[in-house]
Amino acid sequence: MKKVICVAGPTASGKTAFAVSLAEALGGEVVSCDSMQIYRGMEVGTAAPSQKEMCGVRHYMVGTVSPDEPYSVSRYVEEADKCVQNILNSGKIPIIAGGTGLYMDSLIKGLYFSTGPGDGIIRKRLDKMYTRFGGLRMHRLLQYIDKPVAERLHPNDKKRVCRALEIYFSGGGRISEHDSETKERLPRYNALYFALSYRDRALLYQRIDKRVDMMLANGLLDEVRRLLDMGLGSATAMQAIGYKELSEAVEGRIPLETAVDDLKRASRRYAKRQLTWLRKNEGIVWFYRDEQSDSEILRISTDIAKRFLYNGKAE
Repeated sequence: MKKVICVAGPTASGKTAFAVSLAEALGGEVVSCDSMQIYRGMEVGTAAPSQKEMCGVRHYMVGTVSPDEPYSVSRYVEEADKCVQNILNSGKIPIIAGGTGLYMDSLIKGLYFSTGPGDGIIRKRLDKMYTRFGGLRMHRLLQYIDKPVAERLHPNDKKRVCRALEIYFSGGGRISEHDSETKERLPRYNALYFALSYRDRALLYQRIDKRVDMMLANGLLDEVRRLLDMGLGSATAMQAIGYKELSEAVEGRIPLETAVDDLKRASRRYAKRQLTWLRKNEGIVWFYRDEQSDSEILRISTDIAKRFLYNGKAE
């Protein structure tokens, strides 16, 4: 199996800068693994890396899709896999960096979901059903179809509930069956996982709140207005954290102050879910930025990565 480096962690933990530093140290290029950074015109709210932040390191899977396009983990795996192969063929090291755990794990495992016709008709119908009947009813339907998956999803998680139903009704089978098959399948890539976080959760939450304030200062509200003016209010991309909350304020349904508080709260909850997902991976090498300096983290991770890449061991 070809070897790749993965950089994971909760939102606002510093993954972008760390991935760039690793790429510079190892001779690598970065493949973004963020389900929202793929969209064009949403750079502020998704914290997509700027050219300055990229530091000359080539990045893939950033700003490649229009916000009105439907997107899925299957499409991500197909497109990101081509990027990884291109990097490997050029003799460089792929560094897969981002906070969408499902995308990252599916790419490493080589897991493709069959979704049937690509016209999005089933997805649109399910979206309308969710809006009309509510999350609880759609979640009960998923419980009947695929109970193991329903048990790990909240009824309010519209995107994933509808996605699981779409896969089933498109002829792709049950996600739980895919999970069982995956456990028995050798992964597509041999991956070394690094993760950044903070031992003191309060410090992480402070960083998240500060980043929201910075996004607002950098024009997030104007970005949301522009997308709404383009008629994208009902697009899946606009259900992302930040856009959903601020859309409520822009359209006058809630005060801006309330929307900002909701955004910060949703971001903190998302970070908690990300950490829960990552804790399932016992092979991750963790670094805590409140205990180690960035230079120390880079030195240790680079040493581990070089042994993994060239000696086959990461100890």
